[in-house]
Amino acid sequence: MAVADRGQMEQWTWPARYDEAYLPADDEPYWFRVRETMPPEEREAAILERIREVMRWCWDRAPFYRRRCSDAGIHPDGIRSLEDFERVPVVTKEELRVTQAAHPPFGDHLCVDETEVAHVHGTSGTTGRPTAFGISRDDWRVVANEHARVQWSMGIRPADTVFIGSFFSLYMGSWGTLIGAERLGARVFPFGAGAQGQTRRAVVWLKEMRPSAFYGTPSYALHLAEVAREMGVDPRAFGIRTLFFSGEPGASVPTIRGRIEELYGGLVFDSGSMAEISPWMNLGESLARAGMLVWQDIVYTEVCDPRTYRRLPYGGEGTPVYTTLHRRSQPMVRLLSNDLTRWEAGPSPCGRTYPILPRGIYGRIDDMFTIRGENVYPSAIDEVVMALPGYGGEHRIVITRAEAMDELAVRVEYDQATAAAGDSAVEALRRRAETELRTVLGVGARVSAVPPGTLERTEFKARRVIDDRDLWREARRSV
Repeated sequence: MAVADRGQMEQWTWPARYDEAYLPADDEPYWFRVRETMPPEEREAAILERIREVMRWCWDRAPFYRRRCSDAGIHPDGIRSLEDFERVPVVTKEELRVTQAAHPPFGDHLCVDETEVAHVHGTSGTTGRPTAFGISRDDWRVVANEHARVQWSMGIRPADTVFIGSFFSLYMGSWGTLIGAERLGARVFPFGAGAQGQTRRAVVWLKEMRPSAFYGTPSYALHLAEVAREMGVDPRAFGIRTLFFSGEPGASVPTIRGRIEELYGGLVFDSGSMAEISPWMNLGESLARAGMLVWQDIVYTEVCDPRTYRRLPYGGEGTPVYTTLHRRSQPMVRLLSNDLTRWEAGPSPCGRTYPILPRGIYGRIDDMFTIRGENVYPSAIDEVVMALPGYGGEHRIVITRAEAMDELAVRVEYDQATAAAGDSAVEALRRRAETELRTVLGVGARVSAVPPGTLERTEFKARRVIDDRDLWREARRSV
């Protein structure tokens, strides 16, 4: 592996130090030209050295990591290659919950004194114990500076106004977008989402302020456009040039991406990995829009075999495993995502020499379900249904059981034009959906077409899968 000249890599230090006054010229496509366009093998040499620094930091300060490495017979000084690094055990979200329960509130993977934690974020805890993110002031600036880089690559500049249409709560998506846009000098409009009537107010404000950039989830962008049209407002009147998203698959799905671009008249960019490893924009598209770039000098990412957790060759499909390279307060070393993606070597047409995820993050391994022997991902159903002529903007995926066999049912809303065309048009839509789903999935789905407005919309991440097999089992037991 070639040895990188760390002196040439802009603002590449441990601990991380940033020149907060630095800003590229508006016509400069790169934030850090050397780091973003250098030969990948030179970047990997620098990353290997950084990984050892991160691991030593964790070994000295976090009993969690020292215990895991010791149990696996690994010491930071023994990591002499990125292949050696693959022997380090992966960390799961459940393990983070366990260590925080045993060592509240931040767990024994916290690597700074608790008094240095300046920002607390985390998961909602709707499915169990919440996970707390303890972020120091220095690490908050890491997120700001690295997110500024990625937003810059999307074409966002100081003259832009960024409208943030997502929750301001524990959710790191909104905050990470805010501080990244602020760092690059843009005007920020932290509008939020979720309050009663807020989407209708968003339409009014968007029409008045005409921001050039919008951040949220794809589901919310579609819902917002639908509400705008109900109010007699064309979403193109907002003047949005750039729409960038995270939080759920969709922005890399051609049908969803195309639908949003048609509605707003702007360009869609996909971004986002995991809040736990913020800066979560370590996966993010550039103006080339050739897929999400894997910004390896922000967070080192390995797309791994989900059985062995060893890095796959380019072209392989697997699950991303993440290692933070700049965070010191609560670093993550080989955090397992359980997401699903495929990666290619790059470079991107924009000139950046990072690996590429051509289809983005398109599902979760634990979201997959099996119907009559076929593995089915919800994102595959979303892509088929949203491309249907006459699709009304929402659908539900229902996994049910008839006797001993699992069954797949899909409820699809039809649009007003299909409703006006009568029952024959509705039936044609239903039949076409069943045919195309069988072709793509390899298994039949029972499709029902429902009138416009039947299914609830979301102002955050879409939750379209309903698994009622447990209800069936419970009913059978009670008979």
